[in-house]
Amino acid sequence: MTIRFTRRAAAVAAALVLAGPALVPAVHAQTAKPRVGLVMKSLANEFFKNMTEGAIAHEKKRGDFELKAVGMQSETDFDAQTAAVENFITQKYDVIVIAPADSRAMVAPVAKALKAGITVVNFDVALDPAALKKANLDLAFVGPDNRAGAKMAGDELAKALGPGAKIAIIEGNPGADNATQRKLGFEDAAKAGKLKVVTSQTAHWETEEANAVFTNILTANPDIQGVMVANDSMAVGVAKAIDAAGKTGKIKVVGFDNIPAIRPLIKQGKVLATVDQFGSEMAANAIDYGIKSRKDKQPLKGWVKTPIELVTAKNVK
Repeated sequence: MTIRFTRRAAAVAAALVLAGPALVPAVHAQTAKPRVGLVMKSLANEFFKNMTEGAIAHEKKRGDFELKAVGMQSETDFDAQTAAVENFITQKYDVIVIAPADSRAMVAPVAKALKAGITVVNFDVALDPAALKKANLDLAFVGPDNRAGAKMAGDELAKALGPGAKIAIIEGNPGADNATQRKLGFEDAAKAGKLKVVTSQTAHWETEEANAVFTNILTANPDIQGVMVANDSMAVGVAKAIDAAGKTGKIKVVGFDNIPAIRPLIKQGKVLATVDQFGSEMAANAIDYGIKSRKDKQPLKGWVKTPIELVTAKNVK
């Protein structure tokens, strides 16, 4: 008999490795403190590393809940997120706070968690409204206005380049709502600034993929003057491609997230601007909302907007 190691099984295994001992099936000691499961996207992304650190610091500061933070190995490892949520359900966690990698695919495991009596808070990336409606779910979203933030960055690029300039857009994961919203925001800015978008392609949030994608774009369009990039991890890859082509300073780049790696590039003039969405605080806020909602027995609904800020050479730290 041949045993087939399926993609699903691999995802479950990966999630268990990322989650650590607290999610391995076992009898969990009873505790008065609510247990909170934080499900993020790729921990290879500095944005989510900072988010993890912020959430851990918040756990120590509050001292009245137990936190387990898990993430994916890559931005496209969607099944690992599903496996992580299911493990939290099995372990009967009180609250799950999730930043979905895929806005539609994660609705089903979220519905399963809610059915199990777990309080769920959706943050950072909104779950798909149509999929939520189909599942008869009314779930709050805690997070920024990604479209408005992307337009802020795009407006800064348009101001620097002027009407008629040729630009490219580097998108995030096609299935993620924040990727869609940021693309729309960039397009809003391009239209308002009368910029010419010669191409818009995904690099799935990944640095090396963005480097390769933009290298190809630059080969096909050597007269490109600017790039709007949906996150800073990809903006780092784009900046490397510009350096390799000997066009540093000739092509302006804007990103999104304000990760530590982007700040030196802004100071050096290799990146024009980014958008800070205060990721280290976002997870902490979502955790607070989840604990309060469970304690008060009042479901959190609607959109709880979190702040955004344009970061340029004038205010970068």
